Amino acid sequence: MRLRAAPLAIPFHVVLVEPEIPPNTGNVARLCAATGSPLHLVGKLGFRIDEQSVRRAGVDYWHLVDVRQHGDFATFEREHAAAGARTGRVGKTWMFSAHATLSLYDAPFEPGDALVFGKESVGLDPELVARYPQTTVGIPTLGAVRSLNLANAASLGIYEALRRTGAFSRTYSEG
Repeated sequence: MRLRAAPLAIPFHVVLVEPEIPPNTGNVARLCAATGSPLHLVGKLGFRIDEQSVRRAGVDYWHLVDVRQHGDFATFEREHAAAGARTGRVGKTWMFSAHATLSLYDAPFEPGDALVFGKESVGLDPELVARYPQTTVGIPTLGAVRSLNLANAASLGIYEALRRTGAFSRTYSEG
């Protein structure tokens, strides 16, 4: 038996800007497959994602992920807006930053929104974050660590967005 919920008609989008560590992106890809969320990879990647590289890394669920690559963030923004116009819901762009003052637990997420995470070593470019002052969120920590692992942050972000929008209000057991 597996606990399931129906996929959203308009999904959330998970966006990784210049991810550097293949296992983190692999874990986020699995997360996207589990939540029906398209995975957007933006800019220069710190690894290859061709079929041979993915197979060698043992990522056996890659075919379940809607992976979209964008050369830069401006291209992502244009394509996200165009896709939103086609569905009738142009989602907001939420920047996840360790320097945010708004908690993700207070963010009014809606289906179609994009959750944007930066590279593991330095996060998102401060100039990019500054363009989204009203939609920059952070994950509060209780301890002294400066930030969470990229895959963990993405998991917290997408599951909180799904919870807040009622995606789990009708779960069922399968199998």
